[in-house]
Amino acid sequence: MRPDSSNFQQIKKKYLKFLRSQEVTSEPFRDKLGQLRNFYLPICEKINSEYIKSKKTKIIGLTGGQGTGKSTISNILKIILKESFNLETVIFSIDDFYKTRKERKILAKKISPLFLTRGVPGTHDTKMLFNCIKNLKKNRFKKMIIPKFDKSKDERCPKSKWLAVNKKPNIVIFEGWCIGVASQKKKDLVIPINKLEKQKDKKRIWRQTVNKELQNNYQKIFNLINKLIFLKVPSFKYVYKWRLLQEKKLRAKFKGNKTMSNEQVKNFIMYYERLTKSMLKILPKKADTVISIDENHRLKSIKFN
Repeated sequence: MRPDSSNFQQIKKKYLKFLRSQEVTSEPFRDKLGQLRNFYLPICEKINSEYIKSKKTKIIGLTGGQGTGKSTISNILKIILKESFNLETVIFSIDDFYKTRKERKILAKKISPLFLTRGVPGTHDTKMLFNCIKNLKKNRFKKMIIPKFDKSKDERCPKSKWLAVNKKPNIVIFEGWCIGVASQKKKDLVIPINKLEKQKDKKRIWRQTVNKELQNNYQKIFNLINKLIFLKVPSFKYVYKWRLLQEKKLRAKFKGNKTMSNEQVKNFIMYYERLTKSMLKILPKKADTVISIDENHRLKSIKFN
């Protein structure tokens, strides 16, 4: 059900206002109204039709490589779901469930020094994340708070800054780079994929642990997702390019706090390379909705599986 003309004008107004707020630190958005009509409205119609089947809270997974625009798209969907369908939406990221620096230091000492760097499966508090999604889905909803992570400090925010959810949401957008990805076969872990794996994971302890986490704790979480949207990059090299843009935003937002240099970003994304490439192979067939992004960072095509 498409919004009527007065409703569309309201959506358009809020949508354009949000995009303007994002353009301050980002590249300009192109074909704004075309993307609204051809991508965002059809996705929201699908989400709404999924919700009205049972009138129960739906978990929408939004996944894609770093810098694909997951948080921007989440916020656009939230605007449309509210304005067009009156659906209350809560957004949170898998990134907000990173383990504390202290916890990652213990992992680094116990298993592999590579676990000090946040990002891969194994560096999130999966128990807290699983319980959070279960609580959001409960019919008897109780007020709750969802953690926030400060990337500029590489540490979880104090509880006073966590997201308060006071009302049961209709829709939950759960976004993050590795959501919905499957574990790999043991034989696929043998050959290192980059310099990081070759030099710092010679015995394959890190990648085997990541894989085991994905197979067990993460799969339980991904099983709670009702629909999965995948943002497909043209190739892994664009992850580096767009992650640099993300860092530029962080530098503008967190002046004076620790951000990464271009070389540090290059090293950082090596931690993500294996699973991002695996996602590019598997998720175009597995995800419910696949949005292809072109080389210029624009939404190119949409496919509903």
